[in-house]
Amino acid sequence: MPRKGRPPAGSSLQGVPSGRPDARRPAGATAGTDGTPSFTRPALAPSLLAAVVLVAFVAIVDSSAFVFVRWGVTVLALIVLVFAVRGRAWWAVALTAAIAVCWNPVVVVPIPGQVWAALQLVAAAAFILVGISVKVPREADAGRASRP
Repeated sequence: MPRKGRPPAGSSLQGVPSGRPDARRPAGATAGTDGTPSFTRPALAPSLLAAVVLVAFVAIVDSSAFVFVRWGVTVLALIVLVFAVRGRAWWAVALTAAIAVCWNPVVVVPIPGQVWAALQLVAAAAFILVGISVKVPREADAGRASRP
């Protein structure tokens, strides 16, 4: 039974059909029966968050509080690494593993402050690239969700 004065519950999840059937589909993607793309970009949110952290805290590289930035970047790199493995983007796995190792707060890599500042920006750009590039097929998501 539709709700009075409002669209049915959950209707926003089904999308709005457009005049063209392929208008919402990205190039090279095959759509499911409901018009959604056949892939997701689960690494995008943690990648963007890591990029923001890297750029925002580039000024405190020489500070003792930088250890918290290291922890945050390492954890986010490992999260993105898991999504890259699920998406079978092996170049992204290698890149995020390298970031996780370099920003590891337990075993500190001795790199001078100005080089760290430059690496912060390079790693932020790498996170953005990985977040946009890694695509996980929806079948992989459905297979994991149906398991007990």
